[in-house]
Amino acid sequence: MNRRLMMGAAAAALSVAMAPAAIAQDGGYTIGVSNTVQGNGWREEMICAMRAQALVEPDVTGLVVAHRNTDSAGQLEDLNNLIEAGVDAIVLNPSNPDALNSALEAAMAAGIVVVAVDAGVTAEGAYILSNNQEEYAYLGARWLFEQLGGQGDVVYMRGIAGVSADTDRDNGFKRALAEFPGIEIVHEVFTGWQQDQGKQQMFDFLATGIPFDGVWTSGIDNVIVDAFIESGAPLVPIVGADNAGFVGQLNSVEGLEGAAVTNPGSVGGAGIALAVDILNGEAPDDNTVLVDPVLWENVTEEGRATLEAAQNPNLDPEWPVSVTIPGWTDYTMEQIIACEGPGEG
Repeated sequence: MNRRLMMGAAAAALSVAMAPAAIAQDGGYTIGVSNTVQGNGWREEMICAMRAQALVEPDVTGLVVAHRNTDSAGQLEDLNNLIEAGVDAIVLNPSNPDALNSALEAAMAAGIVVVAVDAGVTAEGAYILSNNQEEYAYLGARWLFEQLGGQGDVVYMRGIAGVSADTDRDNGFKRALAEFPGIEIVHEVFTGWQQDQGKQQMFDFLATGIPFDGVWTSGIDNVIVDAFIESGAPLVPIVGADNAGFVGQLNSVEGLEGAAVTNPGSVGGAGIALAVDILNGEAPDDNTVLVDPVLWENVTEEGRATLEAAQNPNLDPEWPVSVTIPGWTDYTMEQIIACEGPGEG
């Protein structure tokens, strides 16, 4: 039975990553990975989850990783290089839902399985395994607007313009906004999902003196709390993701009210598992598999207990604490932290 049914239906550039040990020699599967954002904790956890899951998959003997900061043109180049390398499957975090289709279609025509994680692609025949990004935004925004009593001004801190995950989150945020006509967006920015950029953007807005009542972030969160503390500004309710640093702050920063919405970077490991299932003839019934988020808040006793149980001081502050996805990933905490794939030890 494939892992989706068990679940219940619910860096280096390529030339550097393709070390000789990364290419399978004994008949096992070689999986290619393509990612276009480095230096973001969520993406780094995603890559480590991919490596760790590939390590524990008995049918995977090689991993070829293209992990660098680039745009759609650069990702197209990486994908074409993966095809040339003769991989059996490609697991990618797409920079754009449409711009990669020529390479993805060429890959599938060559018999290569394609799995997009975190964000969708429109190439027919590709599989998508993603956190439910629209629901992620909706849950956090609705909680924030309720905390404000349905009235107030909110800072809206998004991700990367044009990336489908950001578009989906924007749809979810605006779905919640439509339910609370008394909420106004006083400031909207794209953080690029970069910690330093998001923190500076908050410093800059705090310096204007324009009043606001809450902040919704697209997973750039602990540094936003830091900006408030370092600038001496009064704290307001803040929504972020289940990043270790933010979860720790929700447990420890006096006066901070907030909520973390789960968005596991371990979806990357789940993408490796799905690719292996498909290669083994166990494809899911639907080409799209969504992982539903949950919200953890610190304003109720039950919510605080959940956050305390989730806290993990062993993780990088920018890593989500949900490092595994039951029914999909099989590695240990030690293996994902080690961040080593087959042939990389």
